[in-house]
Amino acid sequence: MHTTLVEVGPRDGLQNEDVILSTEDKIELIRRSVAAGIRRVEAVSFVHPQRVPQMADAEEVMAGVPRRDGVSYIGLVLNRRGLDRALAARVDEVNVVVVATDTFCVRNQGCTTAEALDAWDDIAAAAIEAGVPASMTIAAAFGCPFEGETAPSQVVELARRARDAGAVEIALADTIGVGVPGQVRELTRRVREAAPAVPLRFHFHNTRNTGYANAIAAVEEGVTVLDASTGGFGGCPFAPAATGNIATEDLLYSLHRMGIDTGVSMSTVVDTADWLGDRLGKPTPALLGRAGTFPAPSP
Repeated sequence: MHTTLVEVGPRDGLQNEDVILSTEDKIELIRRSVAAGIRRVEAVSFVHPQRVPQMADAEEVMAGVPRRDGVSYIGLVLNRRGLDRALAARVDEVNVVVVATDTFCVRNQGCTTAEALDAWDDIAAAAIEAGVPASMTIAAAFGCPFEGETAPSQVVELARRARDAGAVEIALADTIGVGVPGQVRELTRRVREAAPAVPLRFHFHNTRNTGYANAIAAVEEGVTVLDASTGGFGGCPFAPAATGNIATEDLLYSLHRMGIDTGVSMSTVVDTADWLGDRLGKPTPALLGRAGTFPAPSP
């Protein structure tokens, strides 16, 4: 069995940090991730620099990433202007975020969910015309910091819109880390019924220490693509008390101990997490570097 990890540290991992890394350090983080064996990297987001100053150098980062066969770089976009920038920067995939609740959507990207869906339709059509795959991330799929529980029916409806516009993948994001394994199983089954031909990906945060259990629940449901962030850094600047993503190295430990292949070197990711923590001037939230492995799984 194989699970693909999408490394989101260069984007989601850095966007909520007070320290803004240099362009060179961002490229080095990506280079180290690729050297570890990661083959899909969410490298940048093409958003307004006043909204997310940590991502202001997206074009410069994309100009410096290592271009290798089999490595795909994802750019997050929210509108047509962002897509135009992403295409000019030669991303391999575009990912569009649509928040499942209006209040959070307005705070996150300045529009309602319905307006974000209209933008998605336009972006997806243009990306397809340009020959670039487009995926949709349904943010706050498990719960919203402003509206509470997210109705599964709302997530299913967004998944249908993603399918109808030609999404190559649907990512369900527990943006604020409120989900539990039972919800993962329910959403997986319901979204698969609505969009059976579209592969699923999950994006978990570990705010309430359920992120790794949720990831394993997704794997047990047959999901083969998971987001993770080296060191466990991350969060959303527009979600109160948002904490980091599940850590790439901690997730690798669980998957490798379960006998699941990822093609990623856990020890290399641990070293990268230490390096990143030094650059950010803070300890990594991940546990593996402190606890060690028992016994050391391979790879």
